[in-house]
Amino acid sequence: MTRSDVEIIEKKVCYEGFFRIERYRLRHRLYNGSWSGEIVRELFERGHAAAVLPYDPVRDEVVLIEQFRVGALEVPGGPWLMEIVAGVIDGDETTEDVVRREAVEEAGCTISELIPICDYLVSPGGTSEMISLYCGRVDATNVGGIHGLAEENEDIKVTSIPFKDALSLLDSGKINSASPIMALQWLALNHQRVRDTWTQY
Repeated sequence: MTRSDVEIIEKKVCYEGFFRIERYRLRHRLYNGSWSGEIVRELFERGHAAAVLPYDPVRDEVVLIEQFRVGALEVPGGPWLMEIVAGVIDGDETTEDVVRREAVEEAGCTISELIPICDYLVSPGGTSEMISLYCGRVDATNVGGIHGLAEENEDIKVTSIPFKDALSLLDSGKINSASPIMALQWLALNHQRVRDTWTQY
């Protein structure tokens, strides 16, 4: 089925602030060829984003960041999550532009090469957000400290750790956000290939 198998009866903005919430009245084609009854759904609109796992193939280290996340207020362990670099796409930016910019702003590192991992829908039952995920080559020699934009109230702790230690954090559940989980699992599957490619010159 395609987008033409959905009929939007009404679309209305319910809230617009830092994010936006829209209410849809719609119906869609059923697998038997008929149409569904009218469905009402709220949709959380926050735009699309891009994220990158900065990886130093020479030191075999990944760069992780830790910052406050309001959505994790009730999560055991508190709302400071260990994540990877990410940012919302602004205007005509490409996803590659976003991760290169955010790597400098959030982690103080420069990405020299990128490997696309995947594009994924964050939670399509309630939000349209899609994230483009990458692995990025960096030199992590002097990476660390506190970063972020003061005007955005960012307070980001940056750490470069051995890849095997990052996998241990993943296995223990201390990394519990989707993008770093997916990126680290991808790097685990492609670890030797990525190291060989990025250290041959």
